[in-house]
Amino acid sequence: QVQLVESGGGSVQTGGSLRLTCVASAYTSVDFCMAWFRQSPGKEREAVATVAHGGGDVAYWTDSVEGRFTASRDKNTLYLQMNDLESGDTAIYYCAARGCAYNFCCAPSYGYNYWGQGTQVTVFA
Repeated sequence: QVQLVESGGGSVQTGGSLRLTCVASAYTSVDFCMAWFRQSPGKEREAVATVAHGGGDVAYWTDSVEGRFTASRDKNTLYLQMNDLESGDTAIYYCAARGCAYNFCCAPSYGYNYWGQGTQVTVFA
């Protein structure tokens, strides 16, 4: 069982920055991947970034965030540094986790079974 709690969302002007944090409380010895997803109004949820156990392997799954967002991980804490924010980044951002000790199975297609409650990010002009 993994419980995830996100923080750091808010409202920011275009071009601004925010840093999201997700703390995982794990009640298992299984290694796990962590990820950021987001969902904008009227759109399907999309994967933003995944980080493998140990934090060494980071993958970005949304082209529009590359070069602006940086995902990182320190043990059971996941971060998303978001710079140069655009209106298209407005969404609810979710932290997710899945049990896996290898980099390859962190891909979104494998499915994530633990989710946080989400944190709202709003970017205004």
